[in-house]
Amino acid sequence: MKKLRITNYELRGKFNVLGSKFSSIFKFSNFQIDNCHLSIINYQLLVFFILFVITSCKVDDTVVEESTGYSQEIGSILLTKCAVSGCHTDKSKEAAAGLSLETWDKMMQGGNNGAVTIPFNHGQSTAFLFTNTYSDLGASVSPTMPVGGDPLSKNEVITLRDWIDGGAPNRDGIIKFSDNRSRKKIYITNQGCDLVAVVDEQTNLIMRYVSVGNSENVEGPHMVRVSPDGKYWYVVFINSTVMQKFNAIDDSYVEEVEIGYGSWNTMTISKDSKTAFAVDWEANGQVACVDLETMTLKKLYKGSNLFIYPHGSTLNDSATVLYLTAQTGNFIYKVNITDINFPDIEEISMVPGEAPSSVSSLDAHDIILSPDQTKYFVTCQKSNEVRVMDAKADTLITVIPVGIYPSEFALSLSNNYLFISCTEDTIQFPSLGRGCISVIDYVNNTLVKNIFSGYQPHGLSVDDNNQYVYVANRNATSGGIAPHHTTECGGRDGYLTLIDMSTLELSDFKTELSVDPYSVAVR
Repeated sequence: MKKLRITNYELRGKFNVLGSKFSSIFKFSNFQIDNCHLSIINYQLLVFFILFVITSCKVDDTVVEESTGYSQEIGSILLTKCAVSGCHTDKSKEAAAGLSLETWDKMMQGGNNGAVTIPFNHGQSTAFLFTNTYSDLGASVSPTMPVGGDPLSKNEVITLRDWIDGGAPNRDGIIKFSDNRSRKKIYITNQGCDLVAVVDEQTNLIMRYVSVGNSENVEGPHMVRVSPDGKYWYVVFINSTVMQKFNAIDDSYVEEVEIGYGSWNTMTISKDSKTAFAVDWEANGQVACVDLETMTLKKLYKGSNLFIYPHGSTLNDSATVLYLTAQTGNFIYKVNITDINFPDIEEISMVPGEAPSSVSSLDAHDIILSPDQTKYFVTCQKSNEVRVMDAKADTLITVIPVGIYPSEFALSLSNNYLFISCTEDTIQFPSLGRGCISVIDYVNNTLVKNIFSGYQPHGLSVDDNNQYVYVANRNATSGGIAPHHTTECGGRDGYLTLIDMSTLELSDFKTELSVDPYSVAVR
């Protein structure tokens, strides 16, 4: 009787599981199963056994354990193609961009570059972008994942895409970040994509991307502002006719108001959250007064040379005075709106002894009032300084030199700090890149320090609760950090960084945003 031994079976990885089944089925004295080795005397029995194993293995799909949090459909892709040895596992994640895909919870924690799966938006999710190799399904990024392995099939990519666009729920149908109606958030406009990124304050992960605007063309969301009561957020555009309103609880679209065509750059909201003023930055600019409760245009201030390149805007607490910067010249506008229908517009020179002039000199960009309303601060982009003005007498208090091209303000109530993004600075940190954040003590009117925050910082906002300053770095020109990836928008991604206010140092946090991040607001 001839004895045959079969070794190194091609389906050996599944044999231990199957072996226990076959041991109970085949109870023959001349038949043995021992760690993928078969001892078979009867040739007919051997043929029957091989056919049985092959047939069984073909229909034995990967079983996704409940503890992973993945549904069977998604887990069978990610756990067999991505969360494998040497790649996105707990043990090897540090060599794989800090990302573990072993469970749904760990996937949602993201990696070194932030969130990888952004609910409802596959086009901004790297989980899709790095696995898609089919041009008809959307954008793709190299290197294709899984590295060194076969690319996902088209059906697998479609499954991932549809799952992300459906919210990327776990096996119980729970969508990440949908559990807390009072969640604190950070909003960042991305001008190149007509998107607003929504960042969770607790984890600093991008939790959503909200599409804004109402046209197929890029409208350029320039500024986002959260109402003081925290209930809504609003967006104005540099290439649109509307101001849009969104619910800050679930970030859903509410409604919009027609304010006329313009390059709507900034807006300011009254302390009672009932009124907004939007500013059109043009040679013959205009200001739209909007009732935020009814989303109707109350008044449009416009006329020949009424406002010349108006830009920055702020209101006093009683909403009786609107301050506007004149982007070209040596002055600002002070508008008495005690009677909204009949504003009294005054031009205030910021240079003692000089009359207001629209000839480029200081070129005021942004303006903000001190918490006690006794003075206001103005960024001057041509002279690279902040001018401090007495709010009662409208006279110059002092001049504070800052970094090159000072742009936006953000004020901390808990630290007496005023932060200024100096977008094009090349002097303070020439070896690190372009831009800095200048910090002023707004009580003593003194420069505290300059901080490097990233390449071309622009929008910024203070979170006194967590003691952070959120900075949107445009990274728009060559010389900045090479983006980790591109998205369905194309273009060059910017990124978000944090300044720790307790140390006035840049934290080690950085997450990539979409194209041209510009304005930041904290809820």
